[in-house]
Amino acid sequence: MIHPTAIVQPGAEVAAGVEIGPYAVIGPHVAIGPGCWIGPHTVITGHTRIGAKNRIFHFVSLGEAPQDKKYAGELTRLEIGDNNTIREFCTLNCGTAQDAGVTRVGSDNWIMAYVHFAHDCQIGNHTVFANGAQLGGHVHVGDYAILGGLTAVHQFCHIGAHGITGAGAVVLQDVPPFVTASGNSARPFGINVEGLKRRGFTPATITRLRRAYKTLYRSGLTLDQAKRELARQVRECPEVQAILDFLAGSTRGIVR
Repeated sequence: MIHPTAIVQPGAEVAAGVEIGPYAVIGPHVAIGPGCWIGPHTVITGHTRIGAKNRIFHFVSLGEAPQDKKYAGELTRLEIGDNNTIREFCTLNCGTAQDAGVTRVGSDNWIMAYVHFAHDCQIGNHTVFANGAQLGGHVHVGDYAILGGLTAVHQFCHIGAHGITGAGAVVLQDVPPFVTASGNSARPFGINVEGLKRRGFTPATITRLRRAYKTLYRSGLTLDQAKRELARQVRECPEVQAILDFLAGSTRGIVR
C-alpha cells in the first residue's frame, strides 16, 4: 500500500492498511494509525502522531517546525485524532516550548484546502474549517465550531463550542460558545441556530440560549452583571454553563 516513489524513513511507525501515495515523505519520528490514506506529495515530519482512518490529501504539510522566531529546535509534537479529512495544501505545525509543546487536533474534523493551524493550536472534535481559514499560534477551537472560508484568527484567541464565523471574518477576540461572528473586526450576530438544530438541540433549549445571548450582548448590563444573570439562567438551561466557563477563561476579551 506504499507507492514505490514514497519515502518512509527508518523509525517511522506505519500501521497495517495505511496507503501512502506517490512522492510522499514520512519522517523518522512519525506514527500513522491504521486505515489512513496519505495523498501524493504529502510531507509528514517532526514528532507527529496520527490516529486511525484519516484522509490526508495531496501536498499537505504536517508536523513541520513552528513559524515562531523563538523556536530553537526543541522536541515538540503534533497530535491528530481519528477520522479527520485534511484537504489539499493544508499546513499544521508542531507546538512550542512556550506553551504545552503540542499542537493537537481531535477527531471527526473536516479541514478544507489551504487551512493553516499554527503552533500550539488546540482543535476539538467535529469542527469544520472552510477553505483558507488561518489560525495564529495558541488558538483554541471548541467542538462543532465552524470557521467560514478565509477566516483569520489572531493568536491566543478562543472560539467556543458550536460557534461559527462568516466568510472572511477577522477574529481578534474570543467568540463565545453558540455565537455567530462575522466581519472585520468580527462582531456577534446572534447564535448559531441552524447548527444547533442540526445537532439535536431542542427548540426550548435554543430559545433559552437566545435569551442568554441577549443577556450578554443586548441587555445593557456590564460583563460582571451579565455573568451573574447567566448564572441564574443555568438552573433552567444547563447549556448556559458552557458560556460562563468560557467567559471565566477568556484572556483577550470577547467579540462585542
